Amino acid sequence: MERMSTPEKILVPLAPGFEEIEFVTIVDVLRRADLDVTVASLQPGSVRGSHGIEIAPDAALGDLDTSVFTLIVLPGGQPGTRNLAADGRVLALVRRLASAGAGASRTRTAAICAAPVVLHAAGILRGVEVTAHPSVHKELVDATVNTESRVVRSGSVCTSQGAGTALEFALALVAELKGAARAAELRAAMRA
Repeated sequence: MERMSTPEKILVPLAPGFEEIEFVTIVDVLRRADLDVTVASLQPGSVRGSHGIEIAPDAALGDLDTSVFTLIVLPGGQPGTRNLAADGRVLALVRRLASAGAGASRTRTAAICAAPVVLHAAGILRGVEVTAHPSVHKELVDATVNTESRVVRSGSVCTSQGAGTALEFALALVAELKGAARAAELRAAMRA
C-alpha cells in the first residue's frame, strides 16, 4: 500500500518593509498550486511593504499555533528582512524547521533576496550553500554563497536572489512540493 504524505502547511511571515514582488509572487504561485499557505503579520493589522503597498494578512503570528507549519518561506526587502530577523518567534520557527529537516529530502526553510540573513540570524547556515541578493552576501559568513545560480537548494534550505527571480523560486518550490508536472503546468499557464 502506498503511504500518503502529510500535506505541507506553509507559513509566509510578513514584516513591515517586505519586498512586494517577492511576497505576492510566492504566495500567488503557491496558492495556484493548491498548497496550504498562511500569511502572518508580526503584529495585528495590515502590513506596508517597502514600496508603500499594504497587504492584509490571514492572521497575526501571535494568534497561530506555529507548531503545525512544515515550511517557512521568507520574502526579502528592507527593512522587512531586518524586522523578520529581529523577531524571536520567526527565528525559533526557522530553527525548529531546520532541525526537523536535518537530512530531509524536502525544503523546510526558504528565503529570497536579503531574507537568507534571517536564516543566518537563526544560526542554520553553517556550511550550507545559498544564494541571496548581492547586498547581503558578506553577512552570510557561515554559508557558502553561490553568486551565479538564481535558485539554490541545499539540504532542507532553498534560497533565491531577489525580485527578478521570484517566479523561478516559487515554481521551484511547487516542483518540489507538487511535482515537476504541476510546476510546468503553472509555468505554461502564466507564460513564464
